[in-house]
Amino acid sequence: MSEVEHPIQSTSALVKALLFALAIATILFLTMVLPAEYGIDPTGIGTQLGLNNLTNAEPAPVVVSRAGEGDLAFREDTTEIFVPARDGLEYKFFLNQYANLNYEWSSTGSLYFDLHGEPEGDNTGYFESYAAAKLSEMKGSITTPFSGSHGWYFRNDTETDATVTLKTLGNYEIIGLK
Repeated sequence: MSEVEHPIQSTSALVKALLFALAIATILFLTMVLPAEYGIDPTGIGTQLGLNNLTNAEPAPVVVSRAGEGDLAFREDTTEIFVPARDGLEYKFFLNQYANLNYEWSSTGSLYFDLHGEPEGDNTGYFESYAAAKLSEMKGSITTPFSGSHGWYFRNDTETDATVTLKTLGNYEIIGLK
């Protein structure tokens, strides 16, 4: 069995390879990473390739009307909800099964909330909770598992009145305060 000899690279060959790899990495960083991630385009290539658009795009929920949502209008609403000190209330929407509701809310104080839904026609008192916590803001999206009323119970445990600003987007009807 013969041994295969592997030539040892000279130091100058290794330095040349390292410099070549560094040059390629720098070019990619300047032409691709900076424009796409930070909106900095020193070469102009990022603009030509459309990479600058990636920086300006905020992650925003995209909602399309899906099967079962056709009878409810697509809408976008902003509502202010007054929550008195030491009191609680519900604010609801009607959504069909598998509908998507995108939301963002913020309040002037920390509130306990329970985001939940109640099936249409159910008289047993059943509800399904999707999220519950004590926060002053939240944003997200829910896909409703059943047709019915879906929304928030807000409870203000403080001595100061609070106002919730709620932004919603989807195919729904506003039920309002309950």
